Amino acid sequence: MAMRNPYARFNQYKQNNIMQASPEELTLMLYNGAIKFINQGILFIEQKNIEKTHNAIMRANAIINELNATLDMKYEVAKGFRPLYDYISDRLVDGNISKNVDALKEALELVTELRDTWKEAMVIAKKK
Repeated sequence: MAMRNPYARFNQYKQNNIMQASPEELTLMLYNGAIKFINQGILFIEQKNIEKTHNAIMRANAIINELNATLDMKYEVAKGFRPLYDYISDRLVDGNISKNVDALKEALELVTELRDTWKEAMVIAKKK
């Protein structure tokens, strides 16, 4: 008898949410994912688990790089995000190389501010 994946329904639910999400909601999901992985990186540094630290930070950095790569530079605001995403990525790399919690906390603070601002913008846009 084949063993079923106990998380299959949950994974299907997550997949459906992603497929049905608006671009604005997808961006919010990316910010939340980056925050989750940075927090994991901090936790794993404290636990001295080098491999898990590296993997979590790499996942967070991949999200930031995706956000950076998908900026539409025809908008002036996007030009302001590029150096910010680059800086966050640099802090993540520094934190990963040196296992520096302070660098990760700085990145976490910036990503959290971006996420919170994005959520506010989504609320304002829905009112219009």
